Amino acid sequence: MCLRARPPTTTVAGAPEDANTAPEPPPSRPQLPSALSQTLASTANLAKLLPTGTLLVFQVLTPIFTNNGSCDATTRSLTAILLVLLAVSCFLACFTDSFKSDDGQLYYGFATFQGMWLFDYNDPKNVPDLRKYRLRFIDFVHAVLSVLVFSAVALRDRNVVSCFYPSPGQEAQEVLDIVPIGAGIISSALFVAFPTRRHGIGYPVTPDHDVN
Repeated sequence: MCLRARPPTTTVAGAPEDANTAPEPPPSRPQLPSALSQTLASTANLAKLLPTGTLLVFQVLTPIFTNNGSCDATTRSLTAILLVLLAVSCFLACFTDSFKSDDGQLYYGFATFQGMWLFDYNDPKNVPDLRKYRLRFIDFVHAVLSVLVFSAVALRDRNVVSCFYPSPGQEAQEVLDIVPIGAGIISSALFVAFPTRRHGIGYPVTPDHDVN
Protein backbone atom coordinates (compact mmCIF):
# COMPACT_ATOMS: atom_id res chain seq x y z
CA MET A 1 0.00 0.00 0.00
CA CYS A 2 1.43 3.30 -1.04
CA LEU A 3 1.00 6.43 1.00
CA ARG A 4 1.11 9.65 -0.91
CA ALA A 5 1.78 13.01 0.77
CA ARG A 6 -0.99 15.51 0.27
CA PRO A 7 0.15 18.47 -1.80
CA PRO A 8 0.27 21.73 0.20
CA THR A 9 -2.64 24.04 -0.33
CA THR A 10 -1.77 27.33 -1.88
CA THR A 11 -3.70 30.53 -1.55
CA VAL A 12 -4.19 32.39 -4.73
CA ALA A 13 -3.59 36.11 -4.42
CA GLY A 14 -6.81 38.02 -4.64
CA ALA A 15 -8.96 35.00 -3.71
CA PRO A 16 -11.78 35.81 -1.28
CA GLU A 17 -11.18 34.84 2.31
CA ASP A 18 -13.50 32.80 4.40
CA ALA A 19 -16.83 34.52 4.99
CA ASN A 20 -16.58 33.83 8.70
CA THR A 21 -13.29 35.72 8.97
CA ALA A 22 -14.11 39.43 9.16
CA PRO A 23 -11.35 42.01 8.83
CA GLU A 24 -10.40 43.67 12.10
CA PRO A 25 -11.64 47.23 12.35
CA PRO A 26 -8.97 49.90 12.68
CA PRO A 27 -8.34 50.97 16.29
CA SER A 28 -10.34 54.02 17.17
CA ARG A 29 -8.44 57.01 18.42
CA PRO A 30 -9.38 58.12 21.92
CA GLN A 31 -11.14 61.46 21.90
CA LEU A 32 -9.24 63.79 24.14
CA PRO A 33 -11.15 66.74 25.54
CA SER A 34 -9.79 70.04 24.43
CA ALA A 35 -7.92 72.25 26.84
CA LEU A 36 -10.58 74.91 26.43
CA SER A 37 -13.41 72.63 27.58
CA GLN A 38 -11.37 71.49 30.56
CA THR A 39 -10.63 75.09 31.48
CA LEU A 40 -14.27 76.10 31.20
CA ALA A 41 -15.29 73.20 33.41
CA SER A 42 -12.73 74.26 35.99
CA THR A 43 -14.01 77.81 35.82
CA ALA A 44 -17.54 76.61 36.44
CA ASN A 45 -16.35 74.88 39.60
CA LEU A 46 -14.94 78.17 40.91
CA ALA A 47 -18.41 79.09 42.11
CA LYS A 48 -18.03 76.48 44.84
CA LEU A 49 -15.34 78.67 46.45
CA LEU A 50 -17.78 81.56 46.94
CA PRO A 51 -20.37 82.08 49.69
CA THR A 52 -23.62 80.49 48.62
CA GLY A 53 -25.67 83.56 49.55
CA THR A 54 -23.51 85.91 47.50
CA LEU A 55 -23.57 83.56 44.54
CA LEU A 56 -27.36 83.22 44.76
CA VAL A 57 -27.82 86.99 44.83
CA PHE A 58 -25.52 87.32 41.83
CA GLN A 59 -27.41 84.72 39.81
CA VAL A 60 -30.82 86.21 40.65
CA LEU A 61 -30.12 89.94 40.39
CA THR A 62 -27.65 90.06 37.51
CA PRO A 63 -30.24 89.40 34.76
CA ILE A 64 -32.53 92.02 36.34
CA PHE A 65 -29.91 94.73 36.79
CA THR A 66 -28.39 94.20 33.34
CA ASN A 67 -31.77 93.85 31.59
CA ASN A 68 -30.51 90.51 30.26
CA GLY A 69 -27.36 92.14 28.93
CA SER A 70 -29.00 95.17 27.28
CA CYS A 71 -27.73 97.97 29.50
CA ASP A 72 -28.08 101.70 29.28
CA ALA A 73 -26.18 104.26 31.34
CA THR A 74 -28.40 103.78 34.41
CA THR A 75 -28.48 100.00 34.47
CA ARG A 76 -24.76 99.86 33.78
CA SER A 77 -24.07 102.01 36.86
CA LEU A 78 -26.44 99.94 38.99
CA THR A 79 -24.80 96.74 37.80
CA ALA A 80 -21.36 98.09 38.69
CA ILE A 81 -22.59 98.99 42.19
CA LEU A 82 -24.08 95.50 42.58
CA LEU A 83 -20.84 93.82 41.57
CA VAL A 84 -18.82 95.97 43.98
CA LEU A 85 -21.17 95.15 46.86
CA LEU A 86 -21.02 91.44 46.10
CA ALA A 87 -17.23 91.56 45.90
CA VAL A 88 -17.12 93.28 49.30
CA SER A 89 -19.45 90.59 50.61
CA CYS A 90 -17.06 87.87 49.41
CA PHE A 91 -14.16 89.71 51.03
CA LEU A 92 -15.85 90.11 54.43
CA ALA A 93 -17.26 86.58 54.45
CA CYS A 94 -13.71 85.22 54.65
CA PHE A 95 -13.35 86.78 58.11
CA THR A 96 -16.47 85.15 59.56
CA ASP A 97 -16.39 81.87 61.43
CA SER A 98 -18.59 79.66 63.56
CA PHE A 99 -18.34 77.37 66.56
CA LYS A 100 -20.59 74.99 68.45
CA SER A 101 -21.27 75.53 72.11
CA ASP A 102 -21.57 72.77 74.70
CA ASP A 103 -25.31 72.50 74.07
CA GLY A 104 -24.75 71.95 70.33
CA GLN A 105 -25.91 75.42 69.27
CA LEU A 106 -24.09 76.92 66.30
CA TYR A 107 -22.94 80.53 66.66
CA TYR A 108 -21.44 82.82 64.05
CA GLY A 109 -18.97 85.61 64.58
CA PHE A 110 -16.43 87.93 63.02
CA ALA A 111 -12.76 87.13 63.53
CA THR A 112 -10.66 89.78 65.25
CA PHE A 113 -7.02 90.05 66.26
CA GLN A 114 -7.92 88.96 69.80
CA GLY A 115 -10.37 86.19 68.98
CA MET A 116 -13.87 86.33 67.54
CA TRP A 117 -16.75 88.74 68.06
CA LEU A 118 -19.99 86.77 68.25
CA PHE A 119 -23.15 88.06 66.63
CA ASP A 120 -25.91 86.49 68.73
CA TYR A 121 -24.42 84.70 71.72
CA ASN A 122 -27.03 84.19 74.43
CA ASP A 123 -24.77 84.68 77.45
CA PRO A 124 -22.24 87.44 76.71
CA LYS A 125 -20.90 87.29 80.27
CA ASN A 126 -19.75 83.68 79.90
CA VAL A 127 -18.12 83.73 76.51
CA PRO A 128 -15.73 80.79 75.96
CA ASP A 129 -12.11 81.24 75.03
CA LEU A 130 -12.11 82.11 71.33
CA ARG A 131 -8.48 83.11 70.87
CA LYS A 132 -7.87 80.23 68.46
CA TYR A 133 -10.27 81.94 66.02
CA ARG A 134 -8.24 85.15 65.82
CA LEU A 135 -7.25 86.72 62.53
CA ARG A 136 -4.23 85.45 60.65
CA PHE A 137 -2.37 86.52 57.55
CA ILE A 138 -3.83 83.65 55.55
CA ASP A 139 -7.32 85.10 56.11
CA PHE A 140 -6.41 88.21 54.15
CA VAL A 141 -4.94 86.03 51.39
CA HIS A 142 -8.19 84.06 51.19
CA ALA A 143 -10.19 87.29 51.11
CA VAL A 144 -8.23 88.61 48.15
CA LEU A 145 -8.48 85.26 46.36
CA SER A 146 -12.22 85.19 46.97
CA VAL A 147 -12.59 88.57 45.28
CA LEU A 148 -10.52 87.34 42.33
CA VAL A 149 -12.67 84.23 42.03
CA PHE A 150 -15.83 86.32 42.09
CA SER A 151 -14.38 88.61 39.43
CA ALA A 152 -13.60 85.58 37.26
CA VAL A 153 -17.14 84.25 37.67
CA ALA A 154 -18.66 87.67 36.94
CA LEU A 155 -16.57 88.21 33.81
CA ARG A 156 -17.63 84.80 32.50
CA ASP A 157 -21.30 85.74 32.86
CA ARG A 158 -22.94 86.53 29.52
CA ASN A 159 -25.16 89.30 30.88
CA VAL A 160 -22.31 91.11 32.60
CA VAL A 161 -20.04 90.95 29.57
CA SER A 162 -22.84 92.11 27.24
CA CYS A 163 -23.63 94.98 29.60
CA PHE A 164 -20.13 96.44 29.86
CA TYR A 165 -18.73 95.20 26.53
CA PRO A 166 -21.63 94.95 24.07
CA SER A 167 -19.36 94.77 21.01
CA PRO A 168 -15.76 94.12 22.07
CA GLY A 169 -12.96 94.20 19.56
CA GLN A 170 -10.72 91.27 18.86
CA GLU A 171 -8.10 92.20 21.46
CA ALA A 172 -10.74 93.01 24.07
CA GLN A 173 -12.44 89.69 23.42
CA GLU A 174 -9.16 87.86 23.86
CA VAL A 175 -8.63 89.59 27.19
CA LEU A 176 -12.17 88.70 28.30
CA ASP A 177 -11.56 85.08 27.35
CA ILE A 178 -8.12 84.66 28.88
CA VAL A 179 -7.85 86.88 31.95
CA PRO A 180 -10.88 85.60 33.93
CA ILE A 181 -9.94 81.98 33.28
CA GLY A 182 -6.32 82.54 34.22
CA ALA A 183 -7.17 84.46 37.39
CA GLY A 184 -9.75 81.89 38.38
CA ILE A 185 -7.53 78.87 37.84
CA ILE A 186 -4.60 80.43 39.70
CA SER A 187 -6.86 81.45 42.58
CA SER A 188 -8.42 78.01 42.83
CA ALA A 189 -4.97 76.41 42.83
CA LEU A 190 -3.90 78.68 45.69
CA PHE A 191 -7.10 77.78 47.55
CA VAL A 192 -6.16 74.11 47.23
CA ALA A 193 -2.56 74.74 48.26
CA PHE A 194 -3.55 76.93 51.23
CA PRO A 195 -7.04 75.81 52.29
CA THR A 196 -9.09 77.73 54.80
CA ARG A 197 -10.35 76.09 57.97
CA ARG A 198 -12.96 78.69 58.69
CA HIS A 199 -16.65 77.94 58.26
CA GLY A 200 -18.23 81.35 58.11
CA ILE A 201 -21.49 82.71 56.82
CA GLY A 202 -22.39 81.19 53.48
CA TYR A 203 -19.92 78.31 53.73
CA PRO A 204 -20.69 74.70 54.72
CA VAL A 205 -20.04 73.70 58.31
CA THR A 206 -18.31 70.43 59.09
CA PRO A 207 -18.49 68.81 62.53
CA ASP A 208 -15.71 69.51 65.00
CA HIS A 209 -13.90 71.95 62.79
CA ASP A 210 -11.02 73.85 64.26
CA VAL A 211 -8.70 76.68 63.39
CA ASN A 212 -5.03 76.14 64.09
